[in-house]
Amino acid sequence: MCSAPLESVNDFTASFKRLLASARDVKPNGGIEPALTTADFKGEIKAIGQKSQGAPNREYAAIETACRNIFYNLLASRSIEDPAFSEVWNLFDVLSILSDLEYCEPSLLFWLVEELLDTQTIDGCRVVFDYLDSRRERITAKHFKQKSLIILRACNELLRRLSRAEDTVFCGRVFIFLFQSFPLGDRSSVNLRGEYHVENVTVYEELPPKFEAGLEDEMDIDKGNGTREVEDGAKKAGQEPSTEQTDGSGEQIGPSSKTVKFDSQEEKPRESAPDMDTLYPVFWSLQTNFSNPTRLFDESSLQTFRSGLEATMHKFREVHHELQARGTSKLPDENKRGVKRKRIGQEDELSSSFNPKYLTSRDLFDLEISDLAFRRHILVQALILLDFLLSLTPKAKKKLEHTSNKSVLYSYTLNEENGKWASTVRNDIADYLQQGTEGRFYYRMVDTVLSRDKNWVHWKAESCPPIQRDPVSALDFAEAETGAQRACANKRLRPTPMGSLDLKFLTDRSDTDGMEKLKDPERYTIPTAESFRGPIGDDDFEISLAKTDEEKQLLIDARASKLWRTLRIASKGKLNLFDKIDDGNKLDALFEPEGDESKEKEVNGTEDNQEQLNRETTPLLVVTEKEPASKNRIEAVQEAPIK
Repeated sequence: MCSAPLESVNDFTASFKRLLASARDVKPNGGIEPALTTADFKGEIKAIGQKSQGAPNREYAAIETACRNIFYNLLASRSIEDPAFSEVWNLFDVLSILSDLEYCEPSLLFWLVEELLDTQTIDGCRVVFDYLDSRRERITAKHFKQKSLIILRACNELLRRLSRAEDTVFCGRVFIFLFQSFPLGDRSSVNLRGEYHVENVTVYEELPPKFEAGLEDEMDIDKGNGTREVEDGAKKAGQEPSTEQTDGSGEQIGPSSKTVKFDSQEEKPRESAPDMDTLYPVFWSLQTNFSNPTRLFDESSLQTFRSGLEATMHKFREVHHELQARGTSKLPDENKRGVKRKRIGQEDELSSSFNPKYLTSRDLFDLEISDLAFRRHILVQALILLDFLLSLTPKAKKKLEHTSNKSVLYSYTLNEENGKWASTVRNDIADYLQQGTEGRFYYRMVDTVLSRDKNWVHWKAESCPPIQRDPVSALDFAEAETGAQRACANKRLRPTPMGSLDLKFLTDRSDTDGMEKLKDPERYTIPTAESFRGPIGDDDFEISLAKTDEEKQLLIDARASKLWRTLRIASKGKLNLFDKIDDGNKLDALFEPEGDESKEKEVNGTEDNQEQLNRETTPLLVVTEKEPASKNRIEAVQEAPIK
């Protein structure tokens, strides 16, 4: 920078002053908007580019020196609230144009922005971020790799100056600018080494000495209260207190020989939620585990955390029930206002109750426990830590065996007992968060964020493989489009589809037309039963001559097929003859002509038919009236048969 020739620095300084003069003509009212472009300077940008083509490194140093001189003079003579400070924004626009055209160092703009943030108050930094938000897409579009580290460094330095309690919105603006500037798969803020924020120490008040003494006295009083309450209850009931005594073995030696046991005496006493003084140090000690979860790898620390979290959950449930009862009994007017108005007020209260760091004073502890937003904030912290513990179970660790980032993989394995406890407590917290009018929506939002965070943890354990895909080329897009059109188009049938018959014989005219062959009566005329007589006889003969069982079985199957077709055809006209067929044998009755069948009926008919036949063949005897009837004079007269 200092070795740049003075003449070159003076030339670039004069060029920048002419550019700023042109910018004042374009933006006479000053301000951040609108952004300046190359067309606003009428070829003056190209003149700077021609000067820097000879020796780029030397000219880059000269441009940087000239810009810094102008920048420092503007900072010394103008305040950021002054409208004339717009020349600084114009200078930044000029540097953005030069860096995009590669006429200067790409990161020069953010070097000056970083120095500007260091020289301004918090209110001035807000104005600087107004400029950065309005130019974000433009200043990060090109050469982002050379600018990324400077952007990250400047924003982190600003976040260290900001108070997350008083400047919450501004901190959000800085984070949003970073998220929108850096790509999704960038590793700059991933925390690959898995470091925890152990510097976040929660300081709370120690237990007062008088409270310790009072606690011991109270415990002694509680020991005697059991017998006193029983004696007082007996006196109120009009009974004398029991005077029974026992010896060392437990046998009664007093006047009474009978004892009565109540069921309530055998039952275990119910767990009662600890009071606020007892819960106070236990509750705030949980923050140490939240900021450094690896402390729970020690079994004693884990048991302490378990008891502390269970006591906190017990107290939260008790406070929730007390607030519900108090709300229904002491606020009747609020219930009459309507659900819609009440719900809107609750949502506004919850949305504005963000506190990144709660106060730990003992005097405020009761009020904080009564606040629903405070309880939810603590339970969400517990959910995050419980998910961390559940990721250390043997089943969960198998899913990360193939990962390469060993810094986020721990050798500690959660045993089965602690795993069941963590799963049970997580379900209890989920049920608690779902209570209330908007509880289900709140828990669904929290669960969605935690589920996505698990995916990020898995991605980090795999050493952050690239997740950004290259855009699809025009050739691949054209091929995909053609394939989609081909798949959706109407498909033509093949000349000979797979598995189909060859139908060329229908158009084969070598001998006769194929269609004429289909018209042959033999193809559609039902055969007679007599046509199967010969094939069945041939099969019987071949079955008797069969040499192997396989050949015999094939002939038997062929004969059964022909027999079945014969019986089916004969069933239409000769069903009365089926009684003469014995299991497929003696088929001669089916094959006899109809004439022989009628003759057999006449010969072998019934007795009535026989009498009718005799009547037709026997001559008639006729007795004349002229002569007396006598046996000797009977004349046989044969007449024609009676018809």
